Amino acid sequence: MKKRNLMILAGALGIAALAAYVTRTSWMNGGGSVQGPPRARVVSVEVAKADRKPVPVDVDSIGTVTPISSVALKSRVETTIVSVHFEDGAKVNKGDLLFALDARQIDALIEQAEGVLAKDQAQLEAAQRDVRRYGDLIGKGATTQVNLDNAKTQADILTGTIKADQSALDNLRVQKSYTTIRAPFSGRISAANVKVGNFVRPADTAPLAVINQMAPVYVTFAIPQRALVELRDAMAAGGSKVTATIPGHQRSEDGKVAMVENTVDATTGMVTVRGIMNNENETLWPGTLVNTRLIIRTEDGVTVPTAAVQRSQSGNFVFVMMDGKAHVQPVTVSRTFQGSSVIASGLSGGEDVIVDGQLLLSEGTPVAPRGAKAGA
Repeated sequence: MKKRNLMILAGALGIAALAAYVTRTSWMNGGGSVQGPPRARVVSVEVAKADRKPVPVDVDSIGTVTPISSVALKSRVETTIVSVHFEDGAKVNKGDLLFALDARQIDALIEQAEGVLAKDQAQLEAAQRDVRRYGDLIGKGATTQVNLDNAKTQADILTGTIKADQSALDNLRVQKSYTTIRAPFSGRISAANVKVGNFVRPADTAPLAVINQMAPVYVTFAIPQRALVELRDAMAAGGSKVTATIPGHQRSEDGKVAMVENTVDATTGMVTVRGIMNNENETLWPGTLVNTRLIIRTEDGVTVPTAAVQRSQSGNFVFVMMDGKAHVQPVTVSRTFQGSSVIASGLSGGEDVIVDGQLLLSEGTPVAPRGAKAGA
């Protein structure tokens, strides 16, 4: 019996060994036809070049367009409007006639003053003749010194009277000049607040119209106080530049810094800056809010798309593609500029940085570049 059991056990072990030998290929190759360890997965990524180029150091802000010159036209005499010589909102040039006022009363006063002046001038001539005559007679002993002195006094009195008459006449002529209102400078005029026949006077609070200078114009905005020192250095070197863009449009105007306020707002830490813009095409309209960009200076730097910069507990880094693999490269970002990050250290320019697909990457992950996404 014991011998029989040993034979049965030996047969079972033989059958198991034969089955293991027959199936060894399947369990050694995992059911496949390729032998060896499995290959790592290749990640498809989007790649961009790290570009070295001149990059402006700028400050973005919101600004307001203000006219350099603005005047509210008012009457300096009490009279009525005779005619209006412009269209509402029209462009006017310096010296253009805008309003004509009724001057008939002043004309009459001028004629009266001219008559008084002529009368006093005739009296002066008579007094001067008396002085000459008494001077001849006193030499002959035919008159007294008193008569001569009285004649000289009368001539002097009339000389002063003529000066007063001339001053009164000049004043009336100045008043007459106020009856024609002309543009003091070129610009855009508002709608007229008065029409023909309206009575106007100097005490009126509402102006007849308002003229704003349109070219050039000011753009006023605020910048952080940390940029003040660099801005002043740039102004001394003549390198500052201001660009004002209308929100929602691509139209913009360029100019330069005209003035920096002499104090910093202690509550906000901001300082007011005023730029002067040429505005020859009247792109900027007084009172408009605009996006301003103050370029302090331009320096050479390496830029990458901001999407390429990744953040970790140890700092910023980018994935650089080299020899078909992704490698982690620590970088220092100094600032951003128009959708790009300016790299202060870590890249020298020309590297292929990965801008999309970083979630599946780690050091040494095989990668394959692909085209940019539509609309990117």
